[in-house]
Amino acid sequence: MSQPITALVIMGVAGCGKSSVSQALCQLNGATPIEGDAFHPATNIAKMSAGIPLTDEDRAGWLDSLCDALRAAVAQGQQPVLTCSALKLRYRERLRGAVSGLGFVFLELTPAVAADRVAHRPGHFMPKTLIDSQFAALESPVDEPLVLTLDAASKNIAQLASDARDWWCEHSVLTTP
Repeated sequence: MSQPITALVIMGVAGCGKSSVSQALCQLNGATPIEGDAFHPATNIAKMSAGIPLTDEDRAGWLDSLCDALRAAVAQGQQPVLTCSALKLRYRERLRGAVSGLGFVFLELTPAVAADRVAHRPGHFMPKTLIDSQFAALESPVDEPLVLTLDAASKNIAQLASDARDWWCEHSVLTTP
């Protein structure tokens, strides 16, 4: 067996269901949610709201904050579930450097499905026009260690959360209800 999973990142492009799956998963096993979007500085939100893709430089401080949040949660004995697009391998490696045993649940879907979901999502700063840039930046994590890939278009939120929980339990030394 590979290294046990102590924390999870629910990852993927905008509209894949990261926040919804994280909330459902945390309800299933008592994990601690960390909403990655809440850590974006106002400048990043303004940029995305204006339809301007973030650069690696824009994401640097945000990723540092997410690493700090993961470390703090694990240090407090929590089982954190972070929502983060984690589009590039170097972003995932940065997060992996924050805590050992970090697993990733990749919610995979097509650009058309993502665009449709984002277009119908009320009150979020990410516009549909940025979907193409998200897919252009995405470096698939499929062959990386401790990654579960789920088809986010073929299952509902409860099924995705249940699959993620089952996989986490199989790869964890932690007890989950």
